[in-house]
Amino acid sequence: MPDTASGAHILVIEDDVATRDAVARNLSGHGYAVVPAGSVAEGLRAWDAERPDLILLDLGLPDLDGTAVVRRVRHDGTTPILILSARTDERDKVACLEAGADDYVTKPFGLDELRARIGALLRRAGGPAAASDGIVILGPVRLDPRTRAVTVHGVAVDLTPREYELLKVLLAQPGRLLTKGRLLRAVWGVAYADEGHYLHVYVSRLRRKLDAADPTGAASALITAEPGVGYRIGEGT
Repeated sequence: MPDTASGAHILVIEDDVATRDAVARNLSGHGYAVVPAGSVAEGLRAWDAERPDLILLDLGLPDLDGTAVVRRVRHDGTTPILILSARTDERDKVACLEAGADDYVTKPFGLDELRARIGALLRRAGGPAAASDGIVILGPVRLDPRTRAVTVHGVAVDLTPREYELLKVLLAQPGRLLTKGRLLRAVWGVAYADEGHYLHVYVSRLRRKLDAADPTGAASALITAEPGVGYRIGEGT
């Protein structure tokens, strides 16, 4: 994955090659960047490496049940998860949703419906600061999850995937204090939960890039540190 913002990134964990390829082609044709995986193990490796904006997840995978992915992702963060499954038993649907999945589509499904569900989940993932189209605006900062584009006062800010994810997590919960551990799990994964220096370095880099687009410092000032605890992003004006 390139180290710049592009279309929203979707991880497709599906062992049926025909289904996975058809979904990937369709989503790619509509501007999404697709990361394919065929098993729980492969999917979790991709999750740790890519930190996608949304996960499409089959349940009947060859190594483990797909709910293992749901549990792991929910341990780390709030990335939307849309289940794709041939299972029709209501108990399976309830179990997935209770484990932390956000929505459920039963196979066979229409690709138009799938894209509509994806769009709705991406908009919802923007949090309370998001507009109806999913765009998050806080003070001079504007983040579009559909294109992964960030601007400050209309000036484009070139962020790496981790910087973008860090800003997105903060923007989704304005005013809320997010602990270092929570941010590290959400952006880097559970293996980095104690690596506080990662967070300090990336917050500093993010602030510098925001300052480059806004010399007044208003954008970077939105991010405040609570010494020894974590960070929060202001409510904006």
